[in-house]
Parts: sequence; structure tokens; C-alpha cells
Amino acid sequence: MEMELIYGLDLSVFLYLLAIMMFAGIVHGSMGLGFPMVATPLIAVLLDVRLAILLTLLPTVTVNIASIWSGTDQKDSLKEYTPMFVWTLVGALIGSWMLVVFDPSPFRLALALLILLYLWTARSEKAIGRWICPGNTMVAAAFGMIAGISSGITNVMIPILIIYFFSLNIPRSKMIPIFNCFFLIGKTTQILVLSVAGLINLGLFFHTLLPAVVALAGLWVGSKAGNRISADSYRASIHLLLFALALMLIVQFALATLEAG
Repeated sequence: MEMELIYGLDLSVFLYLLAIMMFAGIVHGSMGLGFPMVATPLIAVLLDVRLAILLTLLPTVTVNIASIWSGTDQKDSLKEYTPMFVWTLVGALIGSWMLVVFDPSPFRLALALLILLYLWTARSEKAIGRWICPGNTMVAAAFGMIAGISSGITNVMIPILIIYFFSLNIPRSKMIPIFNCFFLIGKTTQILVLSVAGLINLGLFFHTLLPAVVALAGLWVGSKAGNRISADSYRASIHLLLFALALMLIVQFALATLEAG
């Protein structure tokens, strides 16, 4: 059913999808992260979370690879956080399996709550880390697992990663490639699980090739324009948009629940 809907998107929906890819790419290029967190809810409010994840698979992987490639300290980051990467992979396997097996409707609420969690962490950076022990391997494993699960079922792991990594005093030039490595692990694991489940095939990638190219164009524009825009006002605008999307997803979940009841 999902595949038929993907191939049957009308022109207006497809143009809407391209606009989202461009916008999410610009956000990611200017901030270094955020592509799936912006793109997924914007698509989910029109369609559903599962379909939003399917449509953003190739664009997200493309943006993540480009972001990692343009970053620094990739090799050191991979070595240092390999155990956490492994737990993220395990979590992504679990979350992707949940996406296949369970009704995707409740994932709207999960996505909305993750967005609100991200917004809270963004406004509470100084408070983050007081209860986290950065050197504790069990803490790192737990955050990696939770991030992977949230990526699998909602396409978003940024809130979980921010809570953990903001407690580590590391430079942005190193943090961004680390984040994108986590995103890429979650996304490739998701592709593997969904492929085995029969939800995606080569046809999906051919149909989302143009959106992936548009996302890359947005990434380039965002990377060039990021330094020209006030960081505070830009971030405030994105946060306002995400808050509105979270409320919309919660309302949609509530209405769907009432109709089902």
C-alpha cells in the first residue's frame, strides 16, 4: 500500500516534497544538522510518519554523507565513539522493526514529543549534563540505544544525542561529523530492515533521486548562507516552526485516536 501511494503522488504533493527537501537541506547546511527532524514532520502532517521516513531515506543518507565528508576529525571520532555507534545500530534495528510491525499512527505523537524534547534541550543547554557522567560507558550505551530506536520509529535522534553530547565539551567542528555518523548509521540500518520487510526497493530510490539532489542543493545553499544570517534569529525561527509542527502532530494524533474510538 505504501509503495503504491509513493508512486501515485500527484504533482502538487511532489512539488511540496521538493520544497521540503530544499528547506530541510538549507537548515542542515546552515546548522550542521536537522535535515530529518525538519523534513519528517513536514511530510508527516500531510501523509504519515512511515511514508515520510520512506520518502526521506535517500535524501537523508545523501545529506549525511555530504556533511561527514565536509567535516573534520572523522577518523578520530569514529574510533572514540565506536561502542556508542554499535549500540545505536542495535537500537536502530529495534526501532526499524517496530516501524514495520506496528501501526504508524502513534509515531506521530512520538515524533512530536521528540521535537518538544529537542526544543527543551535547546533552551536548557546549561542544565544539560548535570545528571550525566560523560565517561560512563553504560550511560553512553543507553543513549546510543535510545537514539537508535527513536531514529528507527520517527526518523529523529537529534534530541537524544544533544542531551548527551552537550555534556561533553567538544568543538562544533568535531560534533557535527559525529552527529552525522550517528544519523548515517541509523539510516542505513533502517534501509536494511525496511528492504528485508519489502517496504522499499530500487523503485523507491529512483523516485526519490530528484528529491535527494534538491536536498543537496539546499545543503549547499545553507552552508553558504549560514554565516550571513543572525544565528539567534535563524534558530528562533526554526524552533518556532518545529513547535508549531509538534502541536499539529499532537492534534492529528488526538483526532485519529477519537475517530478510531
